[in-house]
Amino acid sequence: MDEIPRKIALGAIGVWRHDRTEPELAVALEGLGYGTLWLGNVTDPDLTEAERLLDATDRLVVATGIVNIWSLPADRVARAYRRIAERHADRFLLGIGAGHPEATKEFVRPYEALNAYLDVLDAGGVPAARRALAALGPRVLRLAGDRTAAAHPYLVTPEHTRRARELLGAGPLLAPEQKVILEADPARARAIGDATLGLYLGLTNYVGNLRRLGFDDTDFADGGSDRLFDALIVHGDTGRVAEGVRAHLDAGADHVALQVLHAAGTDPLPAYRALAGALQPAGGQPGPGARLRAP
Repeated sequence: MDEIPRKIALGAIGVWRHDRTEPELAVALEGLGYGTLWLGNVTDPDLTEAERLLDATDRLVVATGIVNIWSLPADRVARAYRRIAERHADRFLLGIGAGHPEATKEFVRPYEALNAYLDVLDAGGVPAARRALAALGPRVLRLAGDRTAAAHPYLVTPEHTRRARELLGAGPLLAPEQKVILEADPARARAIGDATLGLYLGLTNYVGNLRRLGFDDTDFADGGSDRLFDALIVHGDTGRVAEGVRAHLDAGADHVALQVLHAAGTDPLPAYRALAGALQPAGGQPGPGARLRAP
């Protein structure tokens, strides 16, 4: 009988990246104490970017956030997982998800499609303990708890994290993404973050989830209300960002994946470096659910 893999250790704080990540940045993030690097724009079913980043680092967990089930074949992804797991079994988390209907013409019965994809991963030797599922609504959150190691909600508030933890119970990992802008001036922060937020306000899965959290049409008009912006994008100095991250951990998250938004053409590493001290848990290396130092 195959040994069941131990629970993967994501650390309390990670980094979520949409852009291609070079190994040098991964090494730097590992050195700053971040526990996991999430790859947000996975288009290669052979997962070569994840493998390259794992090869370049020693402790950093690399997670896909996400592999889209409609565009990357499950059998090929399973083969890629097995290849990578031969050398990095405890540092690679395969995150999958259904994306959103506006981007995928095949988007029909996504719950059934997710189950079918997970069936192929089962048959292909990808253990549930090394899988995560993008999840917003209750049904898919339950599926994440039943068939994977972790739920990975995107574009959510600490209130969503609280509800997700209540639904999941104590066992499954809960790893929400959180957008942050290291900018104390609200107007400059909005100038940086408006375009990113606007990308999601025409997507029914995100808007539907935000409605469940109490937002309405006035919040979705004209690029998003100030109330919506402030709820979804933590902005301010390092202390304010640490408060926003702590809100998710206090609500039941095991791990928070930070997506730093920054002005076009600028390097995000200085922001991650500045945040690292404020986000470092008391007592050393990040750990799931650890208490952060007061800023």
